[in-house]
Formats: sequence, C-alpha cells, structure tokens
Amino acid sequence: MSKSNKTVSIAARPHQAALSKGQTAFNTLIKQIEKKRARLAAWESAMPPYHQKYLSDWVPLIEASADLRVKLVVCLDGAYDQKGFTKTERRTIAEVITELAGELVAARNDAEMKRIYNCYSQSDYDRNEAANLKGVQDMLEDALGLDLGDELDLSSPDEFFARAQEKIQDRQAEFAAERQAHEDRRTKRAKSAKQLAQEARQHTQQRQLSQSIREVYRKLVSALHPDRETDPAERDRKTALMQRVNQAYDKNNLLQLLELQLELEHIDQFALNSISEDRLKHYNKILKDQLAELEQEILHVEDQFRAQYGLPPFVDISPSAILRDLVRDIVTTQQSNRDIEHDLQMFNDIKMIKLWLKAIQRQSRMMEFDDPYFRAYPVVTQSK
Repeated sequence: MSKSNKTVSIAARPHQAALSKGQTAFNTLIKQIEKKRARLAAWESAMPPYHQKYLSDWVPLIEASADLRVKLVVCLDGAYDQKGFTKTERRTIAEVITELAGELVAARNDAEMKRIYNCYSQSDYDRNEAANLKGVQDMLEDALGLDLGDELDLSSPDEFFARAQEKIQDRQAEFAAERQAHEDRRTKRAKSAKQLAQEARQHTQQRQLSQSIREVYRKLVSALHPDRETDPAERDRKTALMQRVNQAYDKNNLLQLLELQLELEHIDQFALNSISEDRLKHYNKILKDQLAELEQEILHVEDQFRAQYGLPPFVDISPSAILRDLVRDIVTTQQSNRDIEHDLQMFNDIKMIKLWLKAIQRQSRMMEFDDPYFRAYPVVTQSK
C-alpha cells in the first residue's frame, strides 16, 4: 500500500460554524511540529555536503592563508628598518605586523611570530594572554558565584577553558545534588491535602495521556501484527510498518502514529473531525511535549554544529544558508590570498611598500577602520 499524501488536520464539520478552541490548537500544533521536523530534515541533508566542502576546500585554504600571512609578516619585518619610511609609515607597518603576528600566534602558537609580536607591540604576548584569561576567570567567578581556584593554567587558553568547564560542570552537579537532597527532604515531610490532591490530578492526567496514545498504538498493532500474516511478502511489509509503529510509540510520537493510521486508512478525515474535546485535550498535551522535544533537538543540533566548526555560540545559522556562507567565505579568502601573493611579489621594491601603506591609510580614512590588519586584507569572519 503506498503512503498516503493526506496530512493530519481537523476540518470543520458540516453545520459547524468554526473549529473549536481545542481543534484549532490541534491544527496549530501539527503545523508547528511539521515545520520543526522539516528543519531537522534540512539539517540532516545540509551537513554532509557542508562537511565535505569544509574538509576539501576550506581547511587547506586556511592553512595556505596562514602560510602567506607568515611570509607577509617576515617581509614587513625585514623592510621595517630600511631607509625611506616616514614615522607614520613605520607606525603603520608595526601595527600591521602586530595584528598579523598576534593572530598567527593564537592560531598556530608560532614561536617566531610570538617573538615578532613582542618586538613590535612592545609587550609580552604570554603576559597579555594570561591577563585576558584572568579577566575571563574573574568574570566567570562573578557571574556564576564560584571559585575556579588558582590552579588554572593561564598560559594555555585551551587548557584554561577545559578546566574552567570542568569546574562549572562540578558546580552544576553539586547544585543538582543539593536540589535532589532538598526535594527528598521535602517529600519525606507530611504533605498537605492540597499537595496530595495536586499529585493525584497529575497522576490521573499522566495516566489519561498514556492511555490516549496507547489506544492508537494498540489499534495499529492489532491490524499490523506480522505473526498473523501467512504471505511472506506481506509479512515483511507489515514487519517494516510495525518497526515504524514501535519507534513512534517508544518516542510518544502521536503525530507519527496518526500519520500511520492515515497511511493505512485506519482513520479518515471524518474520524479526525470527530475527535472528542476530551480526547483533543489529551492529544494537544502530548503534541506540546513532542514540539518541545523537537525544539530542544534542533537547538542541540545547531549548538553542536557551531562548536564543531568554530562558529560563535550565538550566531544565527540556517541549514539552507550554511553551504552558501561557506562558499562565500572561500571566495573571499581566495581573493585575499591572491592579494597577499601579489603584494609579496611587489614588496621587493620599497616604493611599492610605500604605495601599499598609502592605500591602507586611505582606506582607513574612508572606512574609519581602527585596525590596520582589517584595512590591509578582507577578514575571514567564519572561524573554522
């Protein structure tokens, strides 16, 4: 039997002026769930081609970009003491070197770039980084109300954040244990009549919700049970359908169970339109829970994607845009690399360096950039 193209929704019955509040809520929840399921499916489709292009095109390109910037820093370092530069030009060279070398140290922990950074910034990279991390530590301690201790390694950002995360997780575990202990003490105390009545209502509601979804499940199982089928091909078909039914039931996926009923023609539009208000109340509660689970699953997928590819934690991402954004960044970085290669070829002539510096200063005045590194070349904003 082919899969039905019908969608689960309630339509107004003859002589019914409008859908009831419960019916309207049911339809709205179904549409929201379908939208979230479509977004999850879009992520599942978008991530494999993104990852393939990331590995094949982006990673080598970023390595090549870093290599070119190292060459540029070395070239500018060698040119700095040549005669013919004004004080302003030397200051601009120093600023460009400082920005480029600092970024390269952060990306590669390059000892030579660190030496050059320290020279032109007239500071110490390690001390600066330790001071920055100490500021982060103070901020975390103030915001979270915990003591990260003095043993955190402020000379290694990766180790610092890993240890800080461990401390935060330990504190969260302590809070969870304290809450559980408090809840255990509270439940041991004699409960009031109001509390007992509320718990009884909750148990009754949960039992009714479970009963509602179990009834749908039982009807499907009764019709599909493969052990009752003598034809091998039909038995295989029903076995596959039973797997889908069991998966949906295990996840309390009411919508999928209703879709299976439609697909198998166990219910029709009249049956959907005739669902009682009491049953709708139960269905809507189940669908709300299902929608909340989908929303959490999408958040998890998107957070994992940001973490895996080094994107800022709060940047907005969309499965329909990630590959396009990656291609855009690749094109921008390719052009930036070509610009650096061209400049490196020209930098044997001090006159060309002076023209390059003038172009940077002119861009600075036009675009009001304070950072000469950003003035020199387009910046790769998507850190991967």
